[in-house]
Amino acid sequence: MSSNPTATQTTAVIAHAAGDLRVAEIQLPAPRPDEARVAIAYGGICGSDLHYWQHGAAGESILKAPMVLGHEIVGTVLEAAADGSGPAAGTRVAVHPATPGETGEPYPSHRPNLSPGCTYLGSAARFPHTEGAFATRVNLPARMLRALPEGLTLRAAALAEPAAVAWHAVSRAGEVAGRRVLVIGAGPIGALSVAVLKRAGAREIIAVDMHDKPLQIATELGAHRTLRADQAEEIAQVHADVVIEATGNHRGLASAVRGAVRGGRVVMVGLLPSGEQPALISLAITRELELVGSFRFNDEIDQVLTALADGSLNIDAAITHEYPLADALQAFETARNSAASGKVLLRFEA
Repeated sequence: MSSNPTATQTTAVIAHAAGDLRVAEIQLPAPRPDEARVAIAYGGICGSDLHYWQHGAAGESILKAPMVLGHEIVGTVLEAAADGSGPAAGTRVAVHPATPGETGEPYPSHRPNLSPGCTYLGSAARFPHTEGAFATRVNLPARMLRALPEGLTLRAAALAEPAAVAWHAVSRAGEVAGRRVLVIGAGPIGALSVAVLKRAGAREIIAVDMHDKPLQIATELGAHRTLRADQAEEIAQVHADVVIEATGNHRGLASAVRGAVRGGRVVMVGLLPSGEQPALISLAITRELELVGSFRFNDEIDQVLTALADGSLNIDAAITHEYPLADALQAFETARNSAASGKVLLRFEA
């Protein structure tokens, strides 16, 4: 890959419609004064990327035009922002992909993840869509860039964004040190939650999934024991102080409610489909459970990067596959098979 910061072409992964994923060269405009030009090194394939590819939509965010995918990215600054903000050229960076909405919107000012007008890289929630960053070169607002701590490699930092989602979810659980925690769903977010819980000092971590591979990953990341999703009686006997629900499925939420101790807390980080969903609300009421939502993250990505650099957070086992950009379609095919993969990385560097 050329390091010429003035190049006007970039090779990108683009979702055109359901089932139509292409790797193609597109024009890269000149960066705005507050934007840096970044050479992307790695990108992690997220569930939303898979939905845009498979269904042409992620929930209620529907593709209305071709869109560059990707928001889990790391890279190196080729050209610093002209206004002097952000890191200098040559800095290795992770990316916080959110842009909060206008001030004055109805949300707590210290929780910008709840901003109604928030946009996210690689999202079709609004039109024109917010282009993603699965490309060899991208222009990104300098405020999104987080310089990597000394000694932290780009590949090791590639999961900083989803790990921040997990970190935020665990923070929503309150104090977890010395407590029993049940994690329903050991896909990437669930597995990363296990790693964050281990770092936070949870006494016992029990991971639940339908498949062996995710449970193996969860064990490597710190789960003390595992259960299969169809072991309903065993899940109900866990009596977890805290449950992290990471499936985004109403059956997973039902398992979370059943597996929680009376007076426990259930953190719902798995995003269920829009519209009404069946739920064991009567059981939640009679057990006085706290059902708590968890959505994206705020500045937790900074804590994640520090923890990765000092070795207190180890998430290497979450990465199961890596593909070059030219094999993006194969990478997406692998990522869709949750029984055989964890986090799948695209490598953008030659």
